[in-house]
Amino acid sequence: MIPMKRPIIIGVAGGSGSGKTTVARNICERFSDSVALIEQDAYYKDQSHLPMEERVKTNYDHPLAFDNDLLIEHLKKLLRQEPIQKPTYDYSIHTRASESVTIFPKDVIILEGILILEDEHLRELMDIKVFVDTDADVRILRRLERDMKSRGRTLDSVIEQYLTVVRPMHLQFIEPSKRYADLIIPEGGYNQVAVNLLINQIQTIIAN
Repeated sequence: MIPMKRPIIIGVAGGSGSGKTTVARNICERFSDSVALIEQDAYYKDQSHLPMEERVKTNYDHPLAFDNDLLIEHLKKLLRQEPIQKPTYDYSIHTRASESVTIFPKDVIILEGILILEDEHLRELMDIKVFVDTDADVRILRRLERDMKSRGRTLDSVIEQYLTVVRPMHLQFIEPSKRYADLIIPEGGYNQVAVNLLINQIQTIIAN
């Protein structure tokens, strides 16, 4: 019996609004059924044991907001060709939802999130580490558009959160993690040359 190939894990990191999700989706579209997408956002810690007044204080841009132990456990299961139940997070109640999503092992696993390169144990599981590097003014404009359109936030609330939480956490944790990247992609999914180079590298790894 021919042993199954070990899946490869591609980490795609970058600040909020950097375009990392676009890069991840471009890879998913290219490899179609051969890719599983794991978003770090799905692994925010369960806070159901906390009262709502405590949950709303959560700093979602801090490393301690994530249940990386569960994320690492799930990635190791996928590497062993075992399916997982990926959690979902409900931002309206600031805790994990009861529903989960079944993810089956694939040739390529895309791990996408703002702080995946900050964690040494996560980095050790990645075959390629990517950082999407986009200017701060572009990132804040994209975040404003996203949060106001899809999350019902006000302009003032988005700006206040950016200045008091998002920007400080980016400078303290996200930007320094760039040094661990194998590939830095300026301007995210709009940099088609860099995305194509990444896709070609993934194809080479799969072929070998």
